[in-house]
Amino acid sequence: MGRKKAYRWRWRVAAALLLVVLVGGAWAWWQAQHWTPAREKYAVQGVLVGAADGPVDFRALAAVGAQFVYLEASQGGEHRDARFAANLAALGEAGLPFGVVHEYDPCVPAERQAANFVTIVPRGAGPAQGHASPALLPPVIALDKPASACGDPAIENGVEAELTTFLNQVEGHAGQPAILRLSERFQAETGMAARIERNLWLEGGWLEPEYAGRPFTLWTANPELATEVTERPVRWVVAQQ
Repeated sequence: MGRKKAYRWRWRVAAALLLVVLVGGAWAWWQAQHWTPAREKYAVQGVLVGAADGPVDFRALAAVGAQFVYLEASQGGEHRDARFAANLAALGEAGLPFGVVHEYDPCVPAERQAANFVTIVPRGAGPAQGHASPALLPPVIALDKPASACGDPAIENGVEAELTTFLNQVEGHAGQPAILRLSERFQAETGMAARIERNLWLEGGWLEPEYAGRPFTLWTANPELATEVTERPVRWVVAQQ
């Protein structure tokens, strides 16, 4: 009988510990899904939006704390975000400051990519006619795909020169310096943060990133923020003051 009682006691303890672990894990998951940095440290916070996010109510996002928006616009030499025009028009009703993002492909010549960008993003990219134009933020160049993926040593060796050519054309069109959204793998391969002097947007949810070796201007603080006004999680971005 003593052995049976001991077995039951141990089983109950194990079950209780498992319950604690499950409850703790669920609480941590919920916190991660709903976490944003303290406004005392990051007073300006916003969101990154693209076609994968579906239709977005920007006024509702503003009501839950978004103070600016970045729209995915173009990628490489040909691709264009399917919802860019609709998102651009919808921003007029919200009046939020906004900027646009081009995803840079090191395998595609800089001039082709610049042509794609300037074709889809008009100068002083404003929203639909009849709405007041929100403030235009600096364009963002997303650097993620490594040049080594192109399979051409000449491309790897010339990635900085090509990127500089692209930046010159895009910045001439936008009328202001670009921000580099630099992934950790791109930085590890190229060390681009130290080679091109531009403000940085760094990735890495929940923990402040340090992989660039210098301070960031923007940070994707929560890549999957759950909100009550969007059907899908959104990418929450904060600005360094």
